[in-house]
Amino acid sequence: METLEQAELPRIGRARTMLFRRLVDIVSVPSGGKLSVQDRHMAADILLDMLFHADDEERAICARRLARSKEAPRRLLRFLAQCPITIAMPLLEQNEAFDACDLREIAMATTAEHRLAIARRKVVPATVCDCLAEVGETHVVKELVANSGAELPEQALDKLVRRSRDETGLCPLIAERLETIPSHALTIFWWSDAPTRRRILQRYAADRLEIIETCKDVFEVMADEKWADPVARKAVQLIERRQRNRAALARSPFDSLEGAINSAAVNGMDVQTEQEIGYLSGIKPVTASKILNDPGGEALAVLLKATGVKRDFLPVLWVALQRPLELDEGVMDPQFKLVAETYEILSVAKAQTILRYWNWALSSAYSPGAVRDGGGLPMPANEEAEFSTSQRTARLVFGR
Repeated sequence: METLEQAELPRIGRARTMLFRRLVDIVSVPSGGKLSVQDRHMAADILLDMLFHADDEERAICARRLARSKEAPRRLLRFLAQCPITIAMPLLEQNEAFDACDLREIAMATTAEHRLAIARRKVVPATVCDCLAEVGETHVVKELVANSGAELPEQALDKLVRRSRDETGLCPLIAERLETIPSHALTIFWWSDAPTRRRILQRYAADRLEIIETCKDVFEVMADEKWADPVARKAVQLIERRQRNRAALARSPFDSLEGAINSAAVNGMDVQTEQEIGYLSGIKPVTASKILNDPGGEALAVLLKATGVKRDFLPVLWVALQRPLELDEGVMDPQFKLVAETYEILSVAKAQTILRYWNWALSSAYSPGAVRDGGGLPMPANEEAEFSTSQRTARLVFGR
C-alpha cells in the first residue's frame, strides 16, 4: 500500500513515453510533407539521447518503425543496428539508408549474427563483401556468396577461394557467381565435388583462338632467340597451340604417349613413367603428378582429351593407376563413368586451354621449397607475390 508521501509524489514516465513515440513518428515520417530535413535531424538527435535510457522493447519499436525509412538520420540507424540482434535485425536486413561505410562499421563492431543479417541484404556493397569475407565466418560467407545482390569484388573472391579449400561447401556457390573468373574456378576445381567440377569445365574453359592468332608471330621471334628469355618462355606456356612435346618424344624410352600409358598398365605406374607421361604431354612433372593423382579423376579426362589420346586409352590409364573399372561384373564403376563422360563433353581446344592453364599456374611458381613447412609455398615480399595469379594458385593447391 502506498504511503501518504508516495501518493503525493508526481507520477513520472507517461510524458517520456508520449515524447518518445512522438519523436519516432517525426523521424519516420516519409519525405515530401511539411517536415524539413533540419527538423528531422534535430528530432533524431533528441530521440537518440532518449534511446540511451530506453529498454530493449522501446528500442525494438523504434527499429521496426525505421526499418523501411530511407530518410532517417544514419547516426540514429547505426546506433540501433549495433544493439542486440533482436533489435537490429529489421534494420540490417531491410533499411536502404545505410551506405557502405555504415555497414562496414556495423559489421566490424558487432556479432556474427549481425554480419549474417548484413549478408542477407538486398544489396551488399563491394567493400562490405570484402569485410565479411575477411572475417570469414562460415555461415556468413555462405549466405553472402549465395546472395545475388552481393557485389563481390575480386579481392573478396580471392579470400573466399582460399577459404574454400577447407570449407568445400563454398565451391559450388563460387562456381556460379558471375564475378568468378577462370583463375578462381580452375583453382577450386581441385577440391570441388563432381557436379561442381563439371560446371567449372563446361563454363570456364576457352579455346584461346583470339590469343593464339594475335600472338602467333611471337613464336618465330622466340625461336630465333633460342627461347632464351625466361619471362617470355613462361608466358607462352598458356598460349602455344601444340600440346605434345616432340623434343621429349625424341629422348623418351617410349615410342609415344600412348605407349607410356600401355607400359604403365602392364608394368605399373612408377615415378619415371609418371614423369614421362608428363613430358610427352607437354607439361611439367609437378603438374603431371597432380593430375595423375587426382582423387576424382576428371583431370585425367582433361589430360587425354587435350593431348589427342583416343577414348580407348582412358580405361587403360585408369587401370594403370590401380582404379576399378567395374563394381561387379558388367556394372561400370560410377567414378570411371563420370570421368568417361567428362572426356566426351570436352572439346580438344578447351581441354588444351585447361591443361595449359594448370601447367602454367601450378608449375611456373612451384619450387622444391613447397614440400617444406607442411607443403606451404613461401610468400616472397614483392609485387609478384601479391598480384601473381600463378603464385597464388600454386600456394593454394600445394600449400598446406
